[in-house]
Amino acid sequence: MPRIERNATVTWEGNVARGAGEITAGTGAFGGLPYSLPSRIGAGDEAKTSPEELLAAAHAGCYAMGLASELTKRGAPPQLLEVRCRVTMDEVEGKGHQIVHSTIDASAQADGIDAAAFADAAQVADEECPFSALIRASAGVTINAELEGGT
Repeated sequence: MPRIERNATVTWEGNVARGAGEITAGTGAFGGLPYSLPSRIGAGDEAKTSPEELLAAAHAGCYAMGLASELTKRGAPPQLLEVRCRVTMDEVEGKGHQIVHSTIDASAQADGIDAAAFADAAQVADEECPFSALIRASAGVTINAELEGGT
């Protein structure tokens, strides 16, 4: 795989408490996603995002692609994957607020694979996920993967 570079641009107006910003993807896939401190700490407008929510989306998306690839390599391409990610930021003594954990909950519908082979695919997908590696460098990662059906 070639080297990949992606970028995003943020504009911010005002102070951190009362200000607001917008996040735009360099590809144009999304633009003007609003965010603010209240949306970041969960006490604000639900129509706004946060850096942590975007990290959760990126981790879930990366893991889903990896799991689809691993299942396909094992002859069991998924009919459906549903992956949820929860990123936790907390106060760390002497360091301020830090990302402390990311939890992936994944369910898969795939025929032609048993529970043991599925568990192996889920583990390899985590091990090869660049976002899992990035988060593990300073926080914990938990993967909960469930096969629905299968053989």
